[in-house]
Amino acid sequence: MTVLDQRPDAHTRLGELERLRARALEGPGPEAAERQHARGKLTARERVALLLDEDSFTEIESLRRHRATGFGLEHKRPYGDGVITGWGTVEGRTVFVYAHDFRIFGGALGEAHAEKIHKLMDLAAAAGAPLVSLNDGAGARIQEGVSALAGYGGIFRRNVAASGVIPQISVMLGPCAGGAAYSPALTDFVFMVRGISQMFITGPDVVQAVTGEKVSQNGLGGADVHARLSGVASAAYDDEESCLLDVRHLLSLLPANNHETPPALACDDPADRRCEALLDLVPADPGRAYDMRRVIEEIVDDGDFFEVHSGWAGNLVCALARLDGQVVGIVANQPSAVAGVLNIEASEKGARFVQFCDAFSIPLVTLVDVPGFLPGVDQEHEGIIRHGAKLLYAYCNATVPRVQVIVRKAYGGAYIVMDSRSIGADLSFAWPSNEIAVMGAEGAANVIFRREIAAAEDPEAARAQRVKEYESELMHPYYAAERGLVDEVIDPRDTRTVLIRALAMLRGKHADLPARKHGNPPV
Repeated sequence: MTVLDQRPDAHTRLGELERLRARALEGPGPEAAERQHARGKLTARERVALLLDEDSFTEIESLRRHRATGFGLEHKRPYGDGVITGWGTVEGRTVFVYAHDFRIFGGALGEAHAEKIHKLMDLAAAAGAPLVSLNDGAGARIQEGVSALAGYGGIFRRNVAASGVIPQISVMLGPCAGGAAYSPALTDFVFMVRGISQMFITGPDVVQAVTGEKVSQNGLGGADVHARLSGVASAAYDDEESCLLDVRHLLSLLPANNHETPPALACDDPADRRCEALLDLVPADPGRAYDMRRVIEEIVDDGDFFEVHSGWAGNLVCALARLDGQVVGIVANQPSAVAGVLNIEASEKGARFVQFCDAFSIPLVTLVDVPGFLPGVDQEHEGIIRHGAKLLYAYCNATVPRVQVIVRKAYGGAYIVMDSRSIGADLSFAWPSNEIAVMGAEGAANVIFRREIAAAEDPEAARAQRVKEYESELMHPYYAAERGLVDEVIDPRDTRTVLIRALAMLRGKHADLPARKHGNPPV
């Protein structure tokens, strides 16, 4: 018998492959899975199964193993190396995904682990499909030293290269500390789950050692901290199931890449439906609060919209929705929070959202009811000029269809920044309740007629008279329309129909930016 005759046949090889695949699928064993469940967390494969359509996942590099030596690593070489990579579908559309497996090396990133992620990111960019990362890792694998750090560098570089090319979504399902936190920060959306996910650059022990401040992991970088205070998280959830369900919902609203348009759906909500409730939702008194979300519900298809950063900068609402089945991005002042003023956080929130919509060909609808920028020493010292300019820059740079609706008041520089005709809105509509001016009538009268009011026998009566004159001459609902700065004053009940018709007309819009390497936006 020759050596060739002693080689295993195909059936033997297949049996060996099946055993290896079974080992890779099982991972470190049922005990490790039980420990993961005891922490209140799903395993990496359970998460992938929840995210993707049933039986749609195709895994790659399941048999990858690290080659590192030292510190006992050469004796521990599990298949997969602590990360699952591959692609599947969400509602039938291709999505790439990688998921850290905390059961293996605590999900820590080493050289082989990083190379698997690099390959997947390159495939996602080449295929032009969204990338979702399910993060549950302990940071860089210390035993591999600088090789692990270089692995993170490769991820960051690819995050930036894919920015504005394919949607990138980070789902935080465990710890994410140190430099590892910068990858989610570079992506388009960050989802977090309360109790199990934390993000911070330096942990509680280091913070206490350096500053003396004592804080828990969740108090330093938990889901609610980032969803309400820092603005790092787009949304926070009570459990993994609802979180991943919303990731699926978001993906259903996004195009696969920057060369495609968002997916349209057949719509049973009539395009010409009149929104009767709008007449009563918005008070005539510009000083009275109301919930702009109710206005959005009335206008969009079936009252359904996906709000981003709902817990942060609540004075501005940013949401994705559909109008006649077509995806739109909505930016709206929220009078029920800080009177709907623009401040530093709202400006940053709006700018980021506008840039995202423009990158992925999502038309913008801006609903305006803004009394101005928030006054205050803190705002000025913390850079409201620079931060407010971010929103202005984002709108001016946007080439997608842009439609403005002035619901009620629009004062000062905030009126300009909220996508006015003067900065490039394609169309501007206003309700009959609109008031557009440099400032409110009271403030304007106090400035213009200060001396006259002070010298009057009855200053209050004189002030009231001048306020009335200013309102009638410069703030009546048709002043801007007479000057072409508002294209039409509309019946509020027709807002849905007007927007649908305007966006249908603008669907073929083409706008070129000046030839340049890139702009230099305020950051």
